[in-house]
Amino acid sequence: MPAIYRLLLVCYYIILLLGFSFFLILFYNFSLLFCSLGNEMSVLPSVIVNATSKHTASLIFLHGLGDTGHGWSQGFSGLGINHLKSICPNASVIPVTLNAGFRMPAWFDIYSLNPGQREDDEGIKSSAIEIRKLVEEEIKSGIPSDRIVLGGFSQGGALALYTALTMEKTLGGILALSSWLPLHKEFPKCVKGNRDTPILQCHGDADPVVPCEFGEMSKGVLTSFCSKVEFKKYSGMAHSSSDQVSFLSPFFVNSQST
Repeated sequence: MPAIYRLLLVCYYIILLLGFSFFLILFYNFSLLFCSLGNEMSVLPSVIVNATSKHTASLIFLHGLGDTGHGWSQGFSGLGINHLKSICPNASVIPVTLNAGFRMPAWFDIYSLNPGQREDDEGIKSSAIEIRKLVEEEIKSGIPSDRIVLGGFSQGGALALYTALTMEKTLGGILALSSWLPLHKEFPKCVKGNRDTPILQCHGDADPVVPCEFGEMSKGVLTSFCSKVEFKKYSGMAHSSSDQVSFLSPFFVNSQST
């Protein structure tokens, strides 16, 4: 095949790939729009699993980088915690520096996964404001703040930790799966509340994305100013989660009413 035809063929496939990527981003944004229209109580577009009995507790759970709330909501729908409402918000689609500027769902930009490197200060704080609005919506609906658990996976867990510790309302618990404490150098100066709120960190010791050592380092910072920090290490587990029931049971299973 002549070189010019090979070049044209390569250009053709590149155009197809770019078109498919554009379609995926467009489809995701439309899905967020319809999700938002269907959940009027949410400030952020969210996937909601409603309680199947009297609603007396809420879980706000933040997905990881490049993910959405849909997958996590499916897992929470089968928990069997009838009084629990699960709220899984969707992050906006933004360019992520770590992934060569590719646009994907993210709570904030990530420049590096190495501790001590540059962090997206503005993006973290901006997203924290949006998550606090979700907490306020649940309080307005009649759920006391201490019956609300804020958690997340990976980047979502990082945002959950930062949001909870920089808000004044006392939460029922904080859950961080395969996560780290962002902007750790600002702590404890920036803490406004939840020093005595139970914090549960869970991390696989085979995590290649957010190494378990990062989670343990975050635990060291947290225990310097928080009184109820528990760190669970899972042997052989990579960048994933185990059974959500085991994570949530300390907060919800044995306490079903206000």
